Amino acid sequence: MSLLSGGLGYIVPFLVVLTVLVFVHELGHYLVARRNGVRIEVFSIGFGPELLGWFDRAGTRWKLSAIPLGGYVKMFGDADASSSLPTGVIETMTAEERRVSFHHKRLGQRFAVVVAGPAANFIFAMLILAVLYATAGQPFTPPEVVQVQPNSAAAKGGIKPGDRILRVDGERIERFEDVQQAVRLNDGVPMHILVRRGDAEVALTVTPQITPMTDRFGNVHHIALLGIGGSGVDYVRRNPVAAVGWAAEETWNLTSGTLTALWQMVIGARTTEELGGPLRIAQMSGEMAQGGVVALIVFMAMLSVNLGLINLFPIPVLDGGHLLFYVAEAIRGKPLGQKAQEYGFRIGLALVLTLMVFATWNDLVHIGIVEFFRGLIS
Repeated sequence: MSLLSGGLGYIVPFLVVLTVLVFVHELGHYLVARRNGVRIEVFSIGFGPELLGWFDRAGTRWKLSAIPLGGYVKMFGDADASSSLPTGVIETMTAEERRVSFHHKRLGQRFAVVVAGPAANFIFAMLILAVLYATAGQPFTPPEVVQVQPNSAAAKGGIKPGDRILRVDGERIERFEDVQQAVRLNDGVPMHILVRRGDAEVALTVTPQITPMTDRFGNVHHIALLGIGGSGVDYVRRNPVAAVGWAAEETWNLTSGTLTALWQMVIGARTTEELGGPLRIAQMSGEMAQGGVVALIVFMAMLSVNLGLINLFPIPVLDGGHLLFYVAEAIRGKPLGQKAQEYGFRIGLALVLTLMVFATWNDLVHIGIVEFFRGLIS
């Protein structure tokens, strides 16, 4: 079954997930900008021609646009949706216009407005996970080894049924899910595992085996495995305070795990085939939706963290690029010149478009479209 045959089962969940995450991100910018006295001209979900829109009492145009692959908040004083500096306009603004112009705000205020978008994504991920843990419950499997597969990495490393895993590479283990996450990020290097066996603690060194796995779409993934199994997954409901704490920890794990995987791609320890774009997200959204509300919420939290992280990359056009300019401004005592910022945005746009093309190519290969057309012409 491919994305093409998935139809509405993929498209509708994808649009719902993406719209919610984009709205949350842009709402972060919007709320902090309004708090700092910036006039908001446009709040758009999507790009391109407007499909539906209205003005609120503050004069902001709220709209839904035709291309649902992002969104933007256009503030007074911005030249365009990327908040670039307008040429020759700032100098001619009246005192009243300067008062509500984004580019006339103090450096700290502009920094807060820009960082608020990614921050909103991290906060949103934490909140929906907290609600999930307090209602449906948190997946919690005791870190007890119930079975060890013959000739597996665990068997070769000395792990035995009945062992309770205490630490992996120095990190404390509370759930079997923590072990799975640590192993998933491993690229075939030895792991130091501390287990409790009876009344004694035993230190082991285990090297996960990189194993090819085929998903239900026929795609082959290379995954690190220990070859151990735990007891059945249970769901533990947390009280509201504990739920927030566990959700914050899981949000941090998602963040650090994503950064680790990206760094492994940079140094060549992990294949870049795992990078996905809109088509892959659409496919996974449909798959998670079929798995139920809980699976879709967890997937949404993961995507929200990824969206926040990507926007913090120091690439002009993204929020991180603006923050980089502000750091330079703080060091220099004055903003970078107009030309420097223009060239920066052009380079940043080229980088982002290149990454999008690369990710989309990976998507086409992943869902089998490239192989399909190869079959037609061979």
